[in-house]
Amino acid sequence: MILPVKLRPIIFVNGLVLSKLALFMYIPAAVAFFTKTPGVVNFIQAIVITHLFSFLLLRIGKMTQSRMKAREMFLLTSSVWVICCAFGALPIMLLGHTSYVDAYFETMSGLTTTGSTVLSGLDKLPPALLLWRSLLQWLGGIGFIVLAVAILPFLNVGGMRLFQTESSDWSEKSAPRTKYVAANILAVYSTLSILCAIGYRLSGMSWFDAINHAMTTLSTGGYSTSDQSMAHFSKIAHWNGILFMFLGGLPFLLFVQALRQKKLSQLTHDAQVRGFLLIILIIGAIMSTWLWQHSALHFTDALRISLFNILSIITTTGYGLTDFSQWGHFTTTLFIFLMLIGACSGSTAGGLKIFRLQISGTLFHKQIRQLLYPRGIFPQRYNDRPVSDEIIRSVVAFTVAYFLTIIVLSAALSFLGSGPITAISGAITAVANVGPGIGSVIGPSSNFASLSDMAKWFLSLGMLMGRLEILTVAVLFFPAYWRDI
Repeated sequence: MILPVKLRPIIFVNGLVLSKLALFMYIPAAVAFFTKTPGVVNFIQAIVITHLFSFLLLRIGKMTQSRMKAREMFLLTSSVWVICCAFGALPIMLLGHTSYVDAYFETMSGLTTTGSTVLSGLDKLPPALLLWRSLLQWLGGIGFIVLAVAILPFLNVGGMRLFQTESSDWSEKSAPRTKYVAANILAVYSTLSILCAIGYRLSGMSWFDAINHAMTTLSTGGYSTSDQSMAHFSKIAHWNGILFMFLGGLPFLLFVQALRQKKLSQLTHDAQVRGFLLIILIIGAIMSTWLWQHSALHFTDALRISLFNILSIITTTGYGLTDFSQWGHFTTTLFIFLMLIGACSGSTAGGLKIFRLQISGTLFHKQIRQLLYPRGIFPQRYNDRPVSDEIIRSVVAFTVAYFLTIIVLSAALSFLGSGPITAISGAITAVANVGPGIGSVIGPSSNFASLSDMAKWFLSLGMLMGRLEILTVAVLFFPAYWRDI
């Protein structure tokens, strides 16, 4: 098959990634085999299909070594997520007896660590299927961390060049450094996942539930093994979830630097981390007091429930504990705000990200001072580093694209018959990769099964765009991009 030279490495890498995805399918297949529960045949079918297709892509894309440029990286980044969802959906369709649309939606929600679901009766689903959903989120979490650290700064997407390191330089000279950073991030991610699983086990969960929830907590994904989500488990489990959702919302590269230098101050000195913590403390105090005053809960329970829901939303985990939309209009408004902003860049969380709010704040402050002192020169800095005009333009472009995507997706959902609350909250939760929406249709106590197939396709696109920082996907819709491919 004759293909443009620029497309061959993209096809080859897609085949390589797909072959690794097939290897992870062996894990739930083994669980089904040894526990004598349904799923062995279904996963074998999915494994064979995925391996065959990955082999085909590897053969088609095989060529001499070629270093991809930024233009090819845009297509590679989006295509890897799309094709992994296409084949990751096979076990869910075959074992869950769902339509391919529902299976694709569930897989996209998993790999993008969104956590929206179309499945119900989770307590009775085969263990292999539940484990596969959790694995998808765990893989999506580590995949996005590496993407945020190594690829997005290289592509100058959404101001991510502000966090550019040696590992973001995609030259042959930097390859060993990139692998070293990725290996260290994976080690930290895996260690925290194990500690989280142990914490859940000590809180009273079975090992199966503990492992599943550890994977979906650190990845800030939010898939659960119960229809009641975290409300099914103990108060100690809730506190464990609060701790590890918070850790999942922190920049993982800072974890690596702190461990390497043996200085926890690497975390506390970061402007993003301080801003993230400040938002949690302020809104946590306000919401806990509100819930305590307007319910019969003891203050410690109000604090636990408030903090859990705040961390679940701001880190875009999306676990359900209580239906916060029933607390009142004031708290619902706060939760919508939390849905939009997300946590730190370089974490597993989605959303607008704290650093963009902080840079926007400094830009606003600079503009006010410029109005007062027209001849003054006021350089912008962030984390003691200068912020170039290029980065500011990138942040502004991303912010505009972020809200424009939400508006367009809301309009599309409304056109397909969804009510305004469902359409707007559904668009926000998809693009911000949060999970639950607001209201009776897709709220914390419901799921997305009742939406039309077309609405699910639109939401899947919204989840993909949100996870890949909007512009990485949006650039593919411009004809100018394809002229030189």
